[in-house]
Amino acid sequence: MPELPEVETVRAGLASLVAGSRIVAAEVRRDSCVRLLPGGPPQFAAMTADARIASVVRRGKFLWLPLLHADDDAPAEALSAHLGMSGQFRVHEGADAPDPHPHCRARLTLERDGSPLTLDFLDQRTFGYLHVEPLVETADALAGGEGSALAAVPGSVAHIGRDALDPHLDPVAAARAWRRGARGIKQVLLDQTLVSGIGNIYADEALWVARVHPERPAHAVSPSQARSLVDASREVMSRALAQGGTSFDALYVNVNGESGYFSRSLEAYGRGGEACRRCGRPLRRASIGGRASHWCATCQRRYAPRA
Repeated sequence: MPELPEVETVRAGLASLVAGSRIVAAEVRRDSCVRLLPGGPPQFAAMTADARIASVVRRGKFLWLPLLHADDDAPAEALSAHLGMSGQFRVHEGADAPDPHPHCRARLTLERDGSPLTLDFLDQRTFGYLHVEPLVETADALAGGEGSALAAVPGSVAHIGRDALDPHLDPVAAARAWRRGARGIKQVLLDQTLVSGIGNIYADEALWVARVHPERPAHAVSPSQARSLVDASREVMSRALAQGGTSFDALYVNVNGESGYFSRSLEAYGRGGEACRRCGRPLRRASIGGRASHWCATCQRRYAPRA
């Protein structure tokens, strides 16, 4: 599933191309793509018709486009995009858009400054979906996410924590939240209600950088380790973002169809059996909480409670 760097790469690409554009028409090519709307494709087309895309915003892995209708002073609702395992956006400039890809689930016809655009939502595995929903005020009255100063998020995102790269994230509070409970620390890092945007790849990478074993109970993580994990999460995702995210196959590409290259720089994820670049010992691989996990048994010591 795309994580913060991949979704931010998509957000930035979309913002540069479609922010400020008007939705001329919406064609839903697979009904399940708008499954949360009781009226299905006709309701989706009606709710987006003639709306202007005010901006493109992201919190963690969640992406949305605030919509301005004719009588709006400020956006009151948003077109939310849940990418699932394989959701992608492709933007085609000009009047001659190619025929829809076989995995195209929805096509939006746009107009920006008099020029036509086509925005396609592709989803091979069909877990992703589009939704039009109300915006709600943020609990802290601060900007909802990257890409807009509006202090609002879609209702489906209201329970999601600020992400590791959000300037409004309180790192001390985040470190404190990560130290609560008996769950393994990797499971805690994956909890999007605490700090969002971290998925399986970057959890393994952050734990390797901070030298913390993925199964160490949260309550056994020291304050300094927890703060190191916050810093490590920011570090690895910032480096990944600079390289366009992590791509292992064609399921993740940016809005121009290009892959990210951070997979070449991974230290832990996907490297089970290979030498740790810090100590030279083979990296371990096992399923933890149903997720493939990778770590160095030498650098990331297993927790042993005192007798």
